[in-house]
Amino acid sequence: MSPGRPVPSGLAVALFAGALVPAALAVASPAFGWLALAVDVAVLLLCAVDFLRAPQARDVDARREVEPILSSGVDNTVRWELRSRADGPVRGELRDEPPLDVESHGHRQPFTLEPHDATRLTYRVHPLSRGDARFGDVNLRLMGPLGLCSRQVRLPAGQDVKVYPDLRALSREALTLARASEAVSARTLPRKSVEGREFESLREYRPGDDYRHIDWKSSARHGHTLVRTWQPERNQPVLLLLDCGRHMAGRVQGRRKLDHAVDAALRLARVSLDAGDVVGVLAFASDVRAFLPPRKGAEHLRLITESLYRAEAGLEESDYGRAFDFAFARQTRRALVVLFTDLVDPDASSALLTRTLALRPRHLPVVASLLDEDLEAAATDVPGDATSAYARQAASRMEAEYRRTATTLRDAGALVVRAPARGFGAAALNVYLDVKARGRL
Repeated sequence: MSPGRPVPSGLAVALFAGALVPAALAVASPAFGWLALAVDVAVLLLCAVDFLRAPQARDVDARREVEPILSSGVDNTVRWELRSRADGPVRGELRDEPPLDVESHGHRQPFTLEPHDATRLTYRVHPLSRGDARFGDVNLRLMGPLGLCSRQVRLPAGQDVKVYPDLRALSREALTLARASEAVSARTLPRKSVEGREFESLREYRPGDDYRHIDWKSSARHGHTLVRTWQPERNQPVLLLLDCGRHMAGRVQGRRKLDHAVDAALRLARVSLDAGDVVGVLAFASDVRAFLPPRKGAEHLRLITESLYRAEAGLEESDYGRAFDFAFARQTRRALVVLFTDLVDPDASSALLTRTLALRPRHLPVVASLLDEDLEAAATDVPGDATSAYARQAASRMEAEYRRTATTLRDAGALVVRAPARGFGAAALNVYLDVKARGRL
Protein backbone atom coordinates (compact mmCIF):
# COMPACT_ATOMS: atom_id res chain seq x y z
CA MET A 1 0.00 0.00 0.00
CA SER A 2 1.29 3.46 -0.86
CA PRO A 3 2.79 5.40 2.08
CA GLY A 4 0.85 8.46 0.94
CA ARG A 5 2.06 11.94 0.23
CA PRO A 6 2.84 14.80 2.64
CA VAL A 7 0.46 17.74 2.80
CA PRO A 8 1.62 20.76 4.91
CA SER A 9 -0.99 22.13 7.26
CA GLY A 10 -2.04 25.75 7.60
CA LEU A 11 0.23 26.08 10.63
CA ALA A 12 3.28 24.99 8.61
CA VAL A 13 2.43 27.45 5.86
CA ALA A 14 2.11 30.23 8.44
CA LEU A 15 5.56 29.39 9.88
CA PHE A 16 7.12 29.41 6.41
CA ALA A 17 5.46 32.76 5.79
CA GLY A 18 6.89 34.07 9.08
CA ALA A 19 10.38 33.31 7.79
CA LEU A 20 9.82 35.91 5.07
CA VAL A 21 10.22 38.69 7.64
CA PRO A 22 13.89 38.03 8.45
CA ALA A 23 14.45 37.23 4.77
CA ALA A 24 13.28 40.74 3.90
CA LEU A 25 15.58 42.21 6.56
CA ALA A 26 18.55 40.38 5.05
CA VAL A 27 19.08 43.48 2.88
CA ALA A 28 20.11 45.35 6.02
CA SER A 29 22.19 42.56 7.55
CA PRO A 30 23.24 39.11 6.24
CA ALA A 31 22.53 37.67 9.71
CA PHE A 32 18.77 37.97 9.04
CA GLY A 33 19.22 35.85 5.93
CA TRP A 34 20.83 33.08 7.96
CA LEU A 35 17.98 33.37 10.47
CA ALA A 36 15.38 32.99 7.73
CA LEU A 37 17.18 29.95 6.36
CA ALA A 38 17.40 28.41 9.84
CA VAL A 39 13.65 28.90 10.38
CA ASP A 40 12.81 27.32 7.01
CA VAL A 41 15.09 24.34 7.62
CA ALA A 42 13.69 23.83 11.13
CA VAL A 43 10.09 23.94 9.91
CA LEU A 44 10.93 21.61 7.02
CA LEU A 45 12.55 19.09 9.39
CA LEU A 46 9.62 19.26 11.79
CA CYS A 47 7.21 18.68 8.88
CA ALA A 48 9.25 15.64 7.82
CA VAL A 49 9.20 14.25 11.35
CA ASP A 50 5.47 14.95 11.64
CA PHE A 51 4.81 13.17 8.34
CA LEU A 52 6.79 10.12 9.43
CA ARG A 53 4.91 9.96 12.75
CA ALA A 54 1.48 10.53 11.17
CA PRO A 55 -0.91 7.55 11.12
CA GLN A 56 -0.70 5.34 8.06
CA ALA A 57 -3.37 3.80 5.86
CA ARG A 58 -3.23 0.52 7.77
CA ASP A 59 -4.15 2.36 10.97
CA VAL A 60 -7.68 3.21 9.74
CA ASP A 61 -10.41 0.97 8.33
CA ALA A 62 -12.91 2.82 6.16
CA ARG A 63 -16.16 1.34 4.87
CA ARG A 64 -18.84 3.07 2.82
CA GLU A 65 -22.51 2.22 3.37
CA VAL A 66 -24.84 3.24 0.54
CA GLU A 67 -27.93 1.63 -0.93
CA PRO A 68 -27.30 -0.17 -4.24
CA ILE A 69 -30.29 1.68 -5.70
CA LEU A 70 -30.60 5.45 -5.23
CA SER A 71 -33.61 7.61 -5.99
CA SER A 72 -33.29 10.51 -8.41
CA GLY A 73 -34.55 13.97 -7.57
CA VAL A 74 -34.28 13.46 -3.79
CA ASP A 75 -31.56 13.31 -1.15
CA ASN A 76 -29.98 9.91 -0.49
CA THR A 77 -27.83 9.15 2.56
CA VAL A 78 -24.24 7.90 2.33
CA ARG A 79 -22.49 6.72 5.51
CA TRP A 80 -18.84 6.09 6.24
CA GLU A 81 -17.74 3.91 9.14
CA LEU A 82 -14.19 4.66 10.29
CA ARG A 83 -12.44 2.37 12.75
CA SER A 84 -9.02 3.03 14.30
CA ARG A 85 -6.34 0.38 14.63
CA ALA A 86 -3.77 2.79 16.05
CA ASP A 87 -2.62 2.91 19.66
CA GLY A 88 -2.95 6.71 19.74
CA PRO A 89 -5.58 9.22 18.66
CA VAL A 90 -6.14 9.75 14.94
CA ARG A 91 -7.18 13.13 13.57
CA GLY A 92 -7.85 13.76 9.94
CA GLU A 93 -10.25 14.53 7.13
CA LEU A 94 -12.23 12.25 4.84
CA ARG A 95 -13.03 13.17 1.24
CA ASP A 96 -15.29 10.82 -0.67
CA GLU A 97 -15.59 10.75 -4.47
CA PRO A 98 -19.33 10.76 -5.31
CA PRO A 99 -20.42 10.31 -8.95
CA LEU A 100 -19.55 13.28 -11.14
CA ASP A 101 -23.11 14.06 -12.24
CA VAL A 102 -24.56 13.89 -8.71
CA GLU A 103 -24.91 16.82 -6.35
CA SER A 104 -23.31 16.10 -2.97
CA HIS A 105 -23.45 17.83 0.40
CA GLY A 106 -20.84 17.07 3.05
CA HIS A 107 -18.66 14.53 1.22
CA ARG A 108 -15.62 16.19 2.83
CA GLN A 109 -15.58 16.04 6.64
CA PRO A 110 -13.06 16.11 9.53
CA PHE A 111 -12.95 13.29 12.05
CA THR A 112 -11.26 12.31 15.29
CA LEU A 113 -10.75 8.73 16.44
CA GLU A 114 -9.68 7.57 19.89
CA PRO A 115 -7.42 4.50 20.05
CA HIS A 116 -9.26 1.44 18.69
CA ASP A 117 -12.45 3.48 18.49
CA ALA A 118 -14.98 3.87 15.68
CA THR A 119 -17.07 6.73 14.34
CA ARG A 120 -19.62 7.34 11.61
CA LEU A 121 -19.77 10.17 9.07
CA THR A 122 -22.89 10.90 7.06
CA TYR A 123 -23.50 13.02 4.00
CA ARG A 124 -26.12 13.34 1.26
CA VAL A 125 -26.13 12.89 -2.50
CA HIS A 126 -28.83 14.25 -4.79
CA PRO A 127 -28.93 12.58 -8.23
CA LEU A 128 -30.63 14.71 -10.86
CA SER A 129 -31.03 11.97 -13.44
CA ARG A 130 -31.47 8.22 -13.67
CA GLY A 131 -28.98 5.62 -14.86
CA ASP A 132 -25.81 3.95 -13.69
CA ALA A 133 -23.44 5.80 -11.36
CA ARG A 134 -20.15 5.02 -9.65
CA PHE A 135 -18.63 6.15 -6.38
CA GLY A 136 -14.85 6.45 -6.54
CA ASP A 137 -12.15 5.82 -3.97
CA VAL A 138 -11.90 7.59 -0.62
CA ASN A 139 -9.11 10.00 0.32
CA LEU A 140 -7.97 10.27 3.94
CA ARG A 141 -5.79 13.10 5.18
CA LEU A 142 -4.25 11.85 8.46
CA MET A 143 -2.80 14.60 10.65
CA GLY A 144 0.63 14.23 12.31
CA PRO A 145 0.97 14.69 16.10
CA LEU A 146 2.58 18.16 15.73
CA GLY A 147 -0.16 19.45 13.44
CA LEU A 148 2.37 20.57 10.82
CA CYS A 149 1.96 17.91 8.16
CA SER A 150 -0.61 15.31 7.11
CA ARG A 151 -0.29 12.02 5.34
CA GLN A 152 -2.76 11.83 2.44
CA VAL A 153 -3.69 8.30 1.40
CA ARG A 154 -6.15 6.93 -1.12
CA LEU A 155 -8.07 3.80 -0.22
CA PRO A 156 -9.82 1.69 -2.88
CA ALA A 157 -13.58 2.00 -2.43
CA GLY A 158 -15.05 2.05 -5.96
CA GLN A 159 -18.72 1.10 -5.95
CA ASP A 160 -21.37 0.94 -8.68
CA VAL A 161 -24.96 1.95 -7.94
CA LYS A 162 -28.14 2.37 -9.91
CA VAL A 163 -30.19 5.56 -9.89
CA TYR A 164 -33.90 4.87 -10.23
CA PRO A 165 -36.80 7.29 -10.28
CA ASP A 166 -37.99 8.26 -6.82
CA LEU A 167 -39.34 4.89 -5.71
CA ARG A 168 -40.39 6.20 -2.32
CA ALA A 169 -43.17 8.12 -4.04
CA LEU A 170 -44.70 4.89 -5.36
CA SER A 171 -46.40 3.84 -2.14
CA ARG A 172 -50.11 4.36 -1.97
CA GLU A 173 -49.85 6.76 0.99
CA ALA A 174 -47.18 8.89 -0.68
CA LEU A 175 -49.21 9.10 -3.86
CA THR A 176 -52.30 10.22 -1.98
CA LEU A 177 -50.34 12.96 -0.22
CA ALA A 178 -48.72 14.02 -3.48
CA ARG A 179 -52.05 14.42 -5.24
CA ALA A 180 -53.35 16.46 -2.31
CA SER A 181 -50.40 18.84 -2.08
CA GLU A 182 -48.57 19.08 -5.38
CA ALA A 183 -51.03 21.32 -7.16
CA VAL A 184 -54.26 23.07 -6.26
CA SER A 185 -55.79 21.84 -9.51
CA ALA A 186 -54.74 18.25 -8.81
CA ARG A 187 -56.37 17.51 -5.46
CA THR A 188 -58.44 14.54 -6.53
CA LEU A 189 -58.06 11.51 -4.30
CA PRO A 190 -58.66 7.95 -5.48
CA ARG A 191 -62.14 6.78 -4.59
CA LYS A 192 -64.68 4.26 -5.73
CA SER A 193 -67.36 5.79 -7.86
CA VAL A 194 -70.97 4.89 -8.55
CA GLU A 195 -70.17 5.49 -12.19
CA GLY A 196 -68.11 2.30 -12.47
CA ARG A 197 -69.44 -0.52 -14.57
CA GLU A 198 -68.67 -3.63 -12.51
CA PHE A 199 -71.06 -4.66 -9.73
CA GLU A 200 -69.40 -4.62 -6.31
CA SER A 201 -71.98 -5.03 -3.53
CA LEU A 202 -75.33 -4.03 -2.08
CA ARG A 203 -75.85 -1.48 0.65
CA GLU A 204 -78.76 0.29 2.30
CA TYR A 205 -80.36 3.18 0.48
CA ARG A 206 -79.24 6.66 1.57
CA PRO A 207 -80.97 9.97 0.78
CA GLY A 208 -79.58 11.29 -2.47
CA ASP A 209 -78.83 7.91 -4.04
CA ASP A 210 -79.86 7.47 -7.67
CA TYR A 211 -83.19 5.60 -7.90
CA ARG A 212 -81.85 3.77 -10.96
CA HIS A 213 -79.41 1.93 -8.71
CA ILE A 214 -82.07 0.47 -6.42
CA ASP A 215 -82.17 -3.33 -6.55
CA TRP A 216 -85.91 -3.90 -6.23
CA LYS A 217 -85.76 -7.69 -6.01
CA SER A 218 -83.16 -7.68 -3.22
CA SER A 219 -85.06 -4.89 -1.45
CA ALA A 220 -88.28 -6.91 -1.48
CA ARG A 221 -86.46 -10.02 -0.28
CA HIS A 222 -84.74 -8.23 2.66
CA GLY A 223 -87.63 -5.96 3.59
CA HIS A 224 -85.71 -2.66 3.17
CA THR A 225 -84.39 -0.62 0.28
CA LEU A 226 -81.00 -1.69 -1.11
CA VAL A 227 -78.93 -0.08 -3.84
CA ARG A 228 -76.21 -1.56 -6.02
CA THR A 229 -72.70 -0.15 -5.74
CA TRP A 230 -70.28 -0.28 -8.60
CA GLN A 231 -66.55 -0.22 -9.05
CA PRO A 232 -64.35 0.59 -12.03
CA GLU A 233 -63.63 -2.34 -14.32
CA ARG A 234 -60.42 -4.27 -13.84
CA ASN A 235 -57.97 -5.91 -16.24
CA GLN A 236 -58.18 -3.01 -18.66
CA PRO A 237 -55.06 -2.24 -20.74
CA VAL A 238 -53.07 0.92 -19.97
CA LEU A 239 -50.25 1.64 -22.42
CA LEU A 240 -47.60 4.21 -21.44
CA LEU A 241 -45.56 5.72 -24.30
CA LEU A 242 -42.48 7.78 -23.43
CA ASP A 243 -40.96 10.11 -26.00
CA CYS A 244 -37.16 9.96 -25.64
CA GLY A 245 -36.42 12.34 -28.53
CA ARG A 246 -34.83 15.78 -28.52
CA HIS A 247 -37.99 17.50 -27.27
CA MET A 248 -37.63 15.74 -23.92
CA ALA A 249 -33.93 16.57 -23.46
CA GLY A 250 -34.61 20.10 -22.22
CA ARG A 251 -34.55 20.90 -18.52
CA VAL A 252 -37.37 22.08 -16.28
CA GLN A 253 -36.60 22.97 -12.65
CA GLY A 254 -33.09 21.55 -12.96
CA ARG A 255 -34.10 18.13 -14.30
CA ARG A 256 -34.64 16.83 -17.79
CA LYS A 257 -38.19 16.67 -19.05
CA LEU A 258 -37.77 12.94 -19.57
CA ASP A 259 -36.90 12.46 -15.89
CA HIS A 260 -40.16 14.11 -14.87
CA ALA A 261 -42.00 11.98 -17.43
CA VAL A 262 -40.47 8.73 -16.17
CA ASP A 263 -41.40 9.62 -12.58
CA ALA A 264 -44.99 10.29 -13.63
CA ALA A 265 -45.17 7.13 -15.75
CA LEU A 266 -43.98 4.90 -12.90
CA ARG A 267 -46.44 6.41 -10.47
CA LEU A 268 -49.24 5.95 -12.98
CA ALA A 269 -48.11 2.35 -13.57
CA ARG A 270 -48.18 1.65 -9.84
CA VAL A 271 -51.70 3.00 -9.38
CA SER A 272 -52.98 1.18 -12.48
CA LEU A 273 -51.51 -2.13 -11.32
CA ASP A 274 -52.99 -1.62 -7.85
CA ALA A 275 -56.36 -1.05 -9.50
CA GLY A 276 -56.10 -4.44 -11.23
CA ASP A 277 -55.33 -3.16 -14.71
CA VAL A 278 -52.63 -4.45 -17.06
CA VAL A 279 -49.86 -1.97 -17.92
CA GLY A 280 -47.50 -1.86 -20.88
CA VAL A 281 -44.61 0.51 -21.52
CA LEU A 282 -42.89 1.65 -24.70
CA ALA A 283 -39.96 4.08 -24.83
CA PHE A 284 -39.02 5.45 -28.23
CA ALA A 285 -37.14 8.11 -30.19
CA SER A 286 -36.25 7.50 -33.83
CA ASP A 287 -36.79 3.81 -33.06
CA VAL A 288 -38.19 1.71 -30.25
CA ARG A 289 -35.81 1.59 -27.29
CA ALA A 290 -37.75 -0.46 -24.76
CA PHE A 291 -41.04 -2.32 -24.79
CA LEU A 292 -42.92 -4.33 -22.21
CA PRO A 293 -46.32 -5.72 -23.24
CA PRO A 294 -49.24 -5.14 -20.88
CA ARG A 295 -49.04 -7.35 -17.81
CA LYS A 296 -50.09 -7.10 -14.18
CA GLY A 297 -48.59 -7.71 -10.76
CA ALA A 298 -45.82 -6.42 -8.52
CA GLU A 299 -43.13 -8.23 -10.49
CA HIS A 300 -44.23 -6.38 -13.61
CA LEU A 301 -43.76 -3.05 -11.83
CA ARG A 302 -40.18 -4.09 -11.08
CA LEU A 303 -39.62 -4.92 -14.75
CA ILE A 304 -41.06 -1.55 -15.79
CA THR A 305 -38.71 0.21 -13.40
CA GLU A 306 -35.74 -1.77 -14.71
CA SER A 307 -36.61 -0.95 -18.31
CA LEU A 308 -36.96 2.80 -17.71
CA TYR A 309 -34.19 3.72 -15.29
CA ARG A 310 -31.62 3.91 -18.08
CA ALA A 311 -33.87 5.73 -20.57
CA GLU A 312 -32.07 8.75 -22.01
CA ALA A 313 -33.32 11.61 -24.18
CA GLY A 314 -31.34 11.70 -27.41
CA LEU A 315 -30.82 14.62 -29.80
CA GLU A 316 -32.92 13.03 -32.54
CA GLU A 317 -36.39 13.38 -33.96
CA SER A 318 -39.01 11.06 -32.52
CA ASP A 319 -40.76 8.76 -34.98
CA TYR A 320 -44.31 8.62 -33.64
CA GLY A 321 -45.46 6.52 -36.57
CA ARG A 322 -42.93 3.75 -35.94
CA ALA A 323 -43.68 3.73 -32.22
CA PHE A 324 -47.44 3.58 -32.68
CA ASP A 325 -47.20 0.88 -35.36
CA PHE A 326 -44.98 -1.21 -33.09
CA ALA A 327 -47.23 -0.82 -30.06
CA PHE A 328 -50.59 -1.40 -31.71
CA ALA A 329 -49.48 -4.29 -33.86
CA ARG A 330 -49.55 -6.15 -30.53
CA GLN A 331 -52.47 -4.38 -28.85
CA THR A 332 -55.93 -5.36 -30.07
CA ARG A 333 -58.05 -4.57 -27.01
CA ARG A 334 -59.27 -1.05 -26.37
CA ALA A 335 -56.67 0.68 -24.22
CA LEU A 336 -55.95 3.90 -22.40
CA VAL A 337 -52.89 5.23 -24.23
CA VAL A 338 -50.89 7.81 -22.26
CA LEU A 339 -48.20 9.55 -24.34
CA PHE A 340 -45.61 11.58 -22.42
CA THR A 341 -44.16 14.09 -24.87
CA ASP A 342 -43.81 17.80 -25.64
CA LEU A 343 -46.26 19.84 -27.69
CA VAL A 344 -44.42 23.11 -28.31
CA ASP A 345 -42.67 22.15 -31.57
CA PRO A 346 -44.98 22.81 -34.59
CA ASP A 347 -43.39 20.22 -36.88
CA ALA A 348 -43.41 17.46 -34.27
CA SER A 349 -46.94 18.37 -33.18
CA SER A 350 -48.21 17.96 -36.74
CA ALA A 351 -46.88 14.40 -36.99
CA LEU A 352 -48.13 13.64 -33.49
CA LEU A 353 -51.62 14.89 -34.30
CA THR A 354 -51.97 12.64 -37.31
CA ARG A 355 -51.00 9.46 -35.48
CA THR A 356 -52.77 10.23 -32.20
CA LEU A 357 -56.09 11.08 -33.81
CA ALA A 358 -55.91 7.83 -35.76
CA LEU A 359 -56.25 5.98 -32.43
CA ARG A 360 -59.78 7.25 -32.00
CA PRO A 361 -62.33 5.78 -31.51
CA ARG A 362 -60.74 2.35 -30.98
CA HIS A 363 -58.50 3.58 -28.14
CA LEU A 364 -58.60 6.49 -25.70
CA PRO A 365 -55.46 8.62 -26.12
CA VAL A 366 -54.07 10.93 -23.43
CA VAL A 367 -51.27 13.35 -24.31
CA ALA A 368 -49.32 14.54 -21.24
CA SER A 369 -46.76 17.33 -21.51
CA LEU A 370 -44.85 19.48 -19.04
CA LEU A 371 -45.67 23.13 -18.58
CA ASP A 372 -42.41 25.08 -18.75
CA GLU A 373 -43.13 27.92 -16.36
CA ASP A 374 -40.13 29.90 -17.63
CA LEU A 375 -41.47 29.67 -21.18
CA GLU A 376 -44.93 30.70 -20.02
CA ALA A 377 -43.48 33.70 -18.17
CA ALA A 378 -41.41 34.70 -21.21
CA ALA A 379 -44.57 34.70 -23.34
CA THR A 380 -46.26 37.26 -21.07
CA ASP A 381 -43.37 39.39 -19.78
CA VAL A 382 -43.13 43.03 -20.80
CA PRO A 383 -39.91 43.25 -22.89
CA GLY A 384 -37.31 45.75 -21.77
CA ASP A 385 -35.11 45.61 -24.86
CA ALA A 386 -34.96 44.17 -28.37
CA THR A 387 -33.61 40.82 -27.19
CA SER A 388 -36.44 40.43 -24.69
CA ALA A 389 -38.96 41.35 -27.38
CA TYR A 390 -37.65 38.64 -29.69
CA ALA A 391 -37.72 36.14 -26.81
CA ARG A 392 -41.32 37.04 -26.01
CA GLN A 393 -42.32 36.69 -29.65
CA ALA A 394 -40.76 33.23 -29.89
CA ALA A 395 -42.29 32.10 -26.60
CA SER A 396 -45.72 33.45 -27.60
CA ARG A 397 -45.54 31.56 -30.88
CA MET A 398 -44.71 28.30 -29.11
CA GLU A 399 -47.52 28.77 -26.60
CA ALA A 400 -49.99 29.54 -29.38
CA GLU A 401 -48.91 26.40 -31.24
CA TYR A 402 -49.46 24.33 -28.12
CA ARG A 403 -52.98 25.74 -27.68
CA ARG A 404 -53.88 24.95 -31.29
CA THR A 405 -52.58 21.40 -31.01
CA ALA A 406 -54.31 20.81 -27.67
CA THR A 407 -57.61 22.16 -29.00
CA THR A 408 -57.46 19.88 -32.05
CA LEU A 409 -56.75 16.86 -29.87
CA ARG A 410 -59.58 17.65 -27.47
CA ASP A 411 -62.04 18.28 -30.30
CA ALA A 412 -61.24 14.83 -31.67
CA GLY A 413 -61.92 13.16 -28.33
CA ALA A 414 -58.40 12.84 -26.97
CA LEU A 415 -57.47 13.98 -23.47
CA VAL A 416 -54.71 16.54 -22.94
CA VAL A 417 -52.76 17.03 -19.72
CA ARG A 418 -50.38 19.91 -19.16
CA ALA A 419 -48.99 20.66 -15.72
CA PRO A 420 -45.82 22.11 -14.16
CA ALA A 421 -43.14 19.72 -12.97
CA ARG A 422 -44.31 19.89 -9.36
CA GLY A 423 -47.81 18.65 -10.20
CA PHE A 424 -47.12 16.63 -13.36
CA GLY A 425 -47.45 13.19 -11.81
CA ALA A 426 -50.58 14.19 -9.90
CA ALA A 427 -52.23 15.58 -13.03
CA ALA A 428 -51.58 12.40 -15.03
CA LEU A 429 -52.89 10.24 -12.18
CA ASN A 430 -56.08 12.26 -11.89
CA VAL A 431 -56.86 11.80 -15.57
CA TYR A 432 -56.50 8.05 -15.16
CA LEU A 433 -58.71 8.03 -12.05
CA ASP A 434 -61.35 10.11 -13.81
CA VAL A 435 -61.35 7.79 -16.84
CA LYS A 436 -61.79 4.78 -14.58
CA ALA A 437 -64.51 6.41 -12.50
CA ARG A 438 -66.51 7.38 -15.56
CA GLY A 439 -66.06 4.03 -17.24
CA ARG A 440 -64.66 5.61 -20.41
CA LEU A 441 -62.73 2.47 -21.29
